[in-house]
Parts: sequence; structure tokens; C-alpha cells
Amino acid sequence: MNRRSFLKAGAAGLAVSALGGSSSLFAQSDPKRVGLIGCGWYGKCDLWRLVQVAPVEIISLCDVDRNLVAEAADIAATRQLSKKRPRTYGDYREMLAEKDLDIVLVATPDHWHALPAIAAIQAGADVWLQKPISVDIIEGQSILAAARKRGRVVQIGTQRRSTPHLIEARDRIIKEGLLGQVRHVEICCYWHMRARENPPDTVPPEYLDYEMWTGPAPMRPYNKLVHPRGWRAFMEYSNGIIGDMCIHMLDMVRWMLDLGYPRSVSSSGGILVDKASKANIPDTQIAMFDFGDLPVVWTHRTWGASPDPKYPWAATLYGDKGTLKAGVFSYDFTPEGQGTPAHGEPLYEYDKYPEDRDEKALEQHVASAIRVHMRDFLAAIESRGRPVADVEQGYISTAACILANLSLQLGRSLAWDAAAGRVAGDEEANRLLRRPYRAPWVHPEPDAV
Repeated sequence: MNRRSFLKAGAAGLAVSALGGSSSLFAQSDPKRVGLIGCGWYGKCDLWRLVQVAPVEIISLCDVDRNLVAEAADIAATRQLSKKRPRTYGDYREMLAEKDLDIVLVATPDHWHALPAIAAIQAGADVWLQKPISVDIIEGQSILAAARKRGRVVQIGTQRRSTPHLIEARDRIIKEGLLGQVRHVEICCYWHMRARENPPDTVPPEYLDYEMWTGPAPMRPYNKLVHPRGWRAFMEYSNGIIGDMCIHMLDMVRWMLDLGYPRSVSSSGGILVDKASKANIPDTQIAMFDFGDLPVVWTHRTWGASPDPKYPWAATLYGDKGTLKAGVFSYDFTPEGQGTPAHGEPLYEYDKYPEDRDEKALEQHVASAIRVHMRDFLAAIESRGRPVADVEQGYISTAACILANLSLQLGRSLAWDAAAGRVAGDEEANRLLRRPYRAPWVHPEPDAV
């Protein structure tokens, strides 16, 4: 069965609507009212994919960068059916106070994920939240608690779970038993994506509310590296490359193999090579996620060559019957001995969505995955069920990556008590599960949301 035939037949585990027409959902009801918090790169990528698959109405947009929010409003007026220009805000609290949104997309820098997501849930909206869901573990527990307490659907932007060729690999290779027993997995990123520059600190640009941009994070002097997009190079705003890239591959493996929480996490590395840049995230890190009889090992270097240029950001699953390599650009299955190799590639849908070809900064190989992920989200909203990347799954994958960073910081392995939501027998580690918040912002707590 070739890839296109497979997709037409329907991938197991996807809602029928997930691969259906662009206007099938909500066709008989009023359009869902949508707001976006964070109008940068992936906020717009996600929003335009939502517009492609459902007749939603973009009501409001929010960003602390006046230029970004104005640009997004202008584009929205051309892309949504009503051609109306959404209202714009610089403070998400003012936007949510209107209480007129059915769906809120949160695509801010990571240090701003928890508070807007919880506020949107409290305002009665269903939420699309970019990964990682939080910068500390208590934030993640609070988002999960808020979603469950208020019965809201929360889909996390770990769209590998909705990537057509990866669904094909899971269903045709893993579920059919072609790998046999999988007893070792390697996940990696070798892209040179860590900031290397060392520009001077400056006064923030007049169009950016840098006080609000910083929010609950520690206040640093403004530097052009952090905005837009470069904030991932700083631990004050992110969880480094492990929180940006490992979470995708770890979550994909957990989904493919139906894994829950790791029993323990250990990590080593640091800034071992590039010591000149202002960036303070590791340039080298190894982590081991122990799932009992299955170790999942992460490796990243932001220097040197990738051992497999075809799979610089990927997972390799080793079974006793074969090996599966899987990434965003392809998958390859190699059987042991007798058997037929298999190969898959991304689904491009230029015939249906020709605008994908020219959209600024769109990862064209990911567009179909975001659309499938959006359709799954919309189907869960209609059924009030759990989406494929439910907030709990996002919490597990996020928490595992945060634990890896804490292990690196503390220099020891951390055993995770999933029932208690704590590190077993390590109070020093448990004190690090909650980052300090800069006043006047107050850290959320699971029992107070």
C-alpha cells in the first residue's frame, strides 16, 4: 500500500474528520470564535492551519509586540471567511476578560505558557497550547488540574502524533509487529540551532512591551537575541533544546509505543564547546529516560556533524525483527533478514492548500500534520473527549524533559513518583519543581486553579 492510498483508507486511531474536508466540522453550527495569544512564528502557522480546516471566526489577537499583532490582524482579515479584522490587545488578561472566545491558541515563549493557558481555561475556552506546556513541573500540574476541573479540551502542539507519514509508520510497522520487541530507542537532534552571537545589550524597541514580555521570568537587560524567536537560547525563558526538540521526539516515541511516565531520568552535558555566546542553554546534552524494560536515550550537539545526515532530528527504534528510523522528513524501516523495507515521506497538500507554497516561515513539510492535529482538536471539542495530544500527555513529556535538565543541574539520576507528582526521596530536587516568579506575577498551584 502506498502512502496516498493508505491515507485515503484512513489511519487507525484518527477520527474520521481528521482527514476529511476543510469545512465538515461545525458546518451546521455557528463558527467557533477564536483568539490567539502570541502572534509570532508558530502562532500564525497554527492559526492559518485552523482557518484552512474549519470556518472559524478570529475575534481577537494578542501580543506584546505591536508590529507582530498588527501584521497578524492584517493577514487574518484576508484569510478568514468574514474578512473582518480582529481586535488586537497587548495584554492577554484584557482579551480574555471579554469572555467571547470558544477557542484560545497560546503560542507565546515558553515562560508565558502557563498563566495565559490557565486564564483561558478559566474563561471557559478550549485551548490549543504549544509545547512544552510549561517551564517548570508545578506549572504543568496546574494547567492539567485547571483543564480537568473545568472540563476543557486542551490540545498540545506535539503534532508528531498527527503527522501522516508517522501515523503510517506506527500503524504499518509497529502495530503490525514488524519491529518485534523494541528494547532500545535513540532520539536525537544535531541541528546547529543554538545562538552563537554575542551582541551588546540595548534599549528595547519602542514597539515591544519588554516588561510584559519578561512577565514572570527574571528581568534581563534587553538583547536582540531574545526577540523574536531567539528566546529559546536562554534558560530564563525556556528549557533549552531538550525542551524544544527532545519533547517532540520523546512524545512521538511515547505515542508510538504507548508509554506512560518514565521511572527515572538522568542527564549529563552542559556548555562544553561554545562558551563565547550569550546563550546559556547547553550545547551538548545526553539524557536517559528509563521506562523499565525500555531505555530511551536522547543526544544533542549544536556542533559537529550528524551521524546520519538524513535523520539529524529523529528517533531510531531498535527491535529484534528490524529497525525503524523516523523523523519529520521521512521514515525508513529496515527488517532483520527476510522482509521488505518500507519508506514514507511527508504529505504535501498543495492541490488543496496552494497558499502553503508562499506562506512566510511555514515549515511546509509540517503543514498537513498541523491540519490533522487541528481537526483532531476540533473533533474532541465537539465530542467533549480527549484529543490525541491531550494536556496530560503533554504534561508527561514536558515533565520528563524538565527532569532531565534538573538531573543535569544536580548531577544525579532522579526517580519520578508519578502518583505523587514528585521526585522520590530527593527534597532538593523537589524544591526545583517550581521556578521563582518575578513580582507581581504569582505562580499557579494545582489546588488553586
